[in-house]
Amino acid sequence: MDVRKEDVTAQDVIVLLQDHLKSMTMHSPPESIHALNADRLRQPDVTFWSARENGILLGCGALKELNSRHGEIKSMKTSPHHVRKGVANRILRHMLEEARQRGYQRISLETGSMEAFLPARRLYEKAGFQYCDPFAHYKEDPNSLFMTLNIG
Repeated sequence: MDVRKEDVTAQDVIVLLQDHLKSMTMHSPPESIHALNADRLRQPDVTFWSARENGILLGCGALKELNSRHGEIKSMKTSPHHVRKGVANRILRHMLEEARQRGYQRISLETGSMEAFLPARRLYEKAGFQYCDPFAHYKEDPNSLFMTLNIG
């Protein structure tokens, strides 16, 4: 499995991101959806990675710079055809290593509080993330949970 920076223009990436946003709308009210669309993932403060094997897209993730010491994990998604193969864990490890190289002291994320987001929360818990108060622009929301990991 190869994790690499990728421009958010490949058709299979666009389809996976659309699936990600669609699944968010199935489980969260519109005001509680914080996933980034393809245009927002192309902004200079966001780095996007894909995981591929033999050219096949397995999943993706992005890291948004909040400031020089704090990053945010965004748009983590595994292709439905490749769940339970370690894709999300591999992308997460890659992003955490990149965050350390950038000198970030902390990585945070927002995820849903509903049952559908339990696998994601377990992944982050296993990686050492702790639940925290809202950060950056986020506000308290019964549909959201916030997590952070000190990496400095």
